[in-house]
Amino acid sequence: MQSSAVPELAHTHARPIHWVATATALAGVVALSSVLGPDAATAAPTPGPQTKSAPADIAPPDPAAVEFPLDCGPVKAVVEKKASGDLDGDGRPETAAVVHCDAAMGTPPDGVYVVTRAAGAGAPRVVATLVDPQDRISVDDFAVRDGEVVATLLGYSSENVPNCCPDTRESVKWRWDNGAFVRSAPSGAKSV
Repeated sequence: MQSSAVPELAHTHARPIHWVATATALAGVVALSSVLGPDAATAAPTPGPQTKSAPADIAPPDPAAVEFPLDCGPVKAVVEKKASGDLDGDGRPETAAVVHCDAAMGTPPDGVYVVTRAAGAGAPRVVATLVDPQDRISVDDFAVRDGEVVATLLGYSSENVPNCCPDTRESVKWRWDNGAFVRSAPSGAKSV
């Protein structure tokens, strides 16, 4: 082994004073960065193409306060999923809700309803049925995006298919157009 031509440097051997100096310098940097750090973020998201911002005091209607046009007999109707947004462009949010009867067994069919509240903040009410429970449909994915209700519907290719095992799958969306909700199926719609 060849020895170094440079004499041994003092700082290559850590002594307790070196650790104290390092810790003090680090504490100073942390304290200084908290004082000189950036201001809090103030950016707000911009509304989407079909979304108008509603005044903060307008809350979406609560589907739990609505009686749905669903005959459940002795059991209650259950709101399984809900999503809110301004669907008709009036600046007030609507709520789309997936509702079915609270069955003890099996897979009850879903209904999809749109709930709104009048401008005078009256009681919420159902204004549209997008999926009728009589169609034996179950709703999988469900959301409100860019002024549209989007969902994946699970159904049956025939009356002989048991309720437990839907054998069709279709991605659909509804958009408010000329006073009514119009259903369209994206190009990715398919059956299983």
